[in-house]
Amino acid sequence: MPLPRRNDPSSTFRHLDWPTVIIYLIMVFAGMVSIYAACYNFDNASMFAITEFSGKQLRWIGLSLALGLVILLIDARMYETYSFPIYVGLMILLAITPFLAEDTKGSYSWIKFGSMSLQPAEFAKFATALALAKLFSGYHFDLNAKWTNYVKAITIIVIPIVLILLQNETGSALTFMALFFVLYREGMSGLVLFAALFAVVIFVVGIKFTESIIMGMPAGQFYVIIMIMVVMIGMTAVYSRRYEVGRNLLIWFAGTGLIEYIVSLFDIAIPGLIVNMAIIGIACIYIVFEAITLRRPKLYVSAATAVLSIAFLFSVGAAFDHLQPHQKLRIQVALGIVEDLRSAGYNVNQSKIAIGSGGFFGKGFLNGTQTKLKYVPEQHTDFIFCTIGEEEGFVGTMIVTLLFLGLILRVIAIGERQPTTFGRVYAYCVASYFIFHFCINIGMVIGLCPVIGIPLPFFSYGGSSLWGFTILLFILLKLDASRNNYLSY
Repeated sequence: MPLPRRNDPSSTFRHLDWPTVIIYLIMVFAGMVSIYAACYNFDNASMFAITEFSGKQLRWIGLSLALGLVILLIDARMYETYSFPIYVGLMILLAITPFLAEDTKGSYSWIKFGSMSLQPAEFAKFATALALAKLFSGYHFDLNAKWTNYVKAITIIVIPIVLILLQNETGSALTFMALFFVLYREGMSGLVLFAALFAVVIFVVGIKFTESIIMGMPAGQFYVIIMIMVVMIGMTAVYSRRYEVGRNLLIWFAGTGLIEYIVSLFDIAIPGLIVNMAIIGIACIYIVFEAITLRRPKLYVSAATAVLSIAFLFSVGAAFDHLQPHQKLRIQVALGIVEDLRSAGYNVNQSKIAIGSGGFFGKGFLNGTQTKLKYVPEQHTDFIFCTIGEEEGFVGTMIVTLLFLGLILRVIAIGERQPTTFGRVYAYCVASYFIFHFCINIGMVIGLCPVIGIPLPFFSYGGSSLWGFTILLFILLKLDASRNNYLSY
């Protein structure tokens, strides 16, 4: 087990990962320029004027750099030692935030300090990452050693999600779901990620295709049933290690499906969903029989997947109905079910127009028409990417994408060279946050994801977001710079 040497502050800057720092500096100042472009109103105000959002962002950048410097000067061992106290303190702050915050567009997540407002949810990210890293660095901790270890890890992730949901801040709560990728890196079965992805597909398909009827059931249910059958065949063939078992399932599903189709040609009404559930149920019984005969316990996973998928399909409608009206409308707009260009779909439609009008090289700095004429609401915060797309074109958006790709790859590389489990897990937490924010924000702007209020790190306007990501990144930089202070015995 590595032991830490005495802290040597003078060595921090010698061993600092300067490529990451340079990428960080480029991104924050490019973000400030983009904010100025998004808010430019032809009055020739200076980019550095404190009355402009860009000037305010510059102030936040200055404070962030000072904060980063302080983080680098603190002994790296302090972050590991006080991980759980920091986590508990932030969770308490999250719990009392709804009682201290004012109503901001239906959300109670901002605490005001005079003229300044801070969002504790942004700071909960680094606290949760520290707590998760501390858990995994415990003596002989193995995620797969016992099920209680999963409970501990998932509890650390779920607590901030629940507390932030109580603030009616769904977007910020969802960002913590990215930490499940860290569990996968540390040994969680890939079946869990597959199950999560399959659940998302079932939800999307089940919601999107509800109007047309195919063989006695809504099209969405029909498509999901087909997907479940395909997954069952694939999993059964792999886990049984005998193609005959998968072949038998294929013959069963194809044969019964053909009979259903022939019956439907005679306009005979059949309860499609019930019939197909019976078909899948018989297939599950067959799989269980083969599992016992062949002594392949993993085959139970195939049957369990089918049963749970059917159960989830039934819950999709109920879950969707319990969403807030504006949340349901945003999902329907994102899935193309509803075309509401004047209300819920207005932001995304105008954003796509702005990005598309930029072409390959863009219209030029401060020459964007969609952004200058304020067609895109919140263009200096969540929709900052559309300003880059309109004024800098495809080239500008690719540069931003490459910056994020470079930052994420650097963070992963830093994680892989850490001598401690704490440093490695924390690094992957940081990478997961950046990947989630980048993918969801870009997805929102171009209409691939519902609008849920996820900022683009270092580019979107906001002090809480900038501070939160700065703390997150600079703690990692400090841990990395101090990695040579550890000795093995």
